[in-house]
Amino acid sequence: MKTFEDVFGNAPEVTASAPGRVNLLGEHTDYQGGFVLPTAIPQRATVGLGRNGTPSHVLYSANLEKTLRVPVGEVGTEFAPYLTGCLKLSGVTEGLNVHISSEVPSGGLSSSAALEVATLRALRELYNLDLDDVELALRGVQVEHEFVGVKCGVMDQLASSLADTRTMLLVDTRSLERRAVPFPAGAEVLVMDSGVPRRLAESGYNERRAQVEEAARLLGVKELRDVTDISVVETLPSPLKERARHVVSENTRVLEGLEADATRFGELMNATHASLRDDYAVSHPLVDDLVALLQAQPDVFGARITGAGFGGAVVALVREGTAAAVGAAVLADYGTLGQVVVP
Repeated sequence: MKTFEDVFGNAPEVTASAPGRVNLLGEHTDYQGGFVLPTAIPQRATVGLGRNGTPSHVLYSANLEKTLRVPVGEVGTEFAPYLTGCLKLSGVTEGLNVHISSEVPSGGLSSSAALEVATLRALRELYNLDLDDVELALRGVQVEHEFVGVKCGVMDQLASSLADTRTMLLVDTRSLERRAVPFPAGAEVLVMDSGVPRRLAESGYNERRAQVEEAARLLGVKELRDVTDISVVETLPSPLKERARHVVSENTRVLEGLEADATRFGELMNATHASLRDDYAVSHPLVDDLVALLQAQPDVFGARITGAGFGGAVVALVREGTAAAVGAAVLADYGTLGQVVVP
């Protein structure tokens, strides 16, 4: 993999990185003011920056072994908008050399948020920007909305900016209040990539967001976070009823999970997967197969699809000390399409 020096002939002026994340509970609630419970994963995206004295940005992806040239002020195509969006929103008016590399698998583990947060961290250092970690995360969300075309919530960027691998991060996505929460005693996290790729801007992600916004409008609430009686969603027409039922029940699962032991936490994860599969309709048959294989393992408390869905990663809560063995056993049945990401 080529370094910044290999590509540009000199060292970067600044380098920064940010982790991917996996979400234990609280999926598709963050754009309805709900609660989420992610944790960081060890894999990180790394960005190096240096001024190049030209009117163009030169963007190099070490993973893709590809260079893009984008005039300052323009957005570009392919992977460029994730970077140029950060540059434009940060007021960059000079050409930069940008080197990106990432260990974060794409699909469900916030590889794009990690890239945005790493880029914004590097820009903050290079230009001494007055951005705290929350403001930085919100700028990453703005990049997704305005330049990438994904109307995401705030969880991914907040987790990449604020979370660590030792605890879960409870976030109230309406107030942005947050606190660290310990993992259930006697348990650890296993993350696996299903091998099913997905691109959110081309999937049903924005459609799901529009559906729950319409459901909230019909119910006369600002956001589905404000629905306290889940029975009221049954008055909605399908598929708004099912979409709203997932969001309202998922918020309840997050709050219950804060005090749950490993067994109950796993049951909540299983319920989340069923809800994402049946009510929110964002799973995939191969992902369902992988989740079912995990749920059948005796050392697994619970498992589910994680991230926005339509493919990507799954997460399981497993008995402490068994994650590697469980992952290997499941891969033996699932096949070479999948891989263990954590541990």
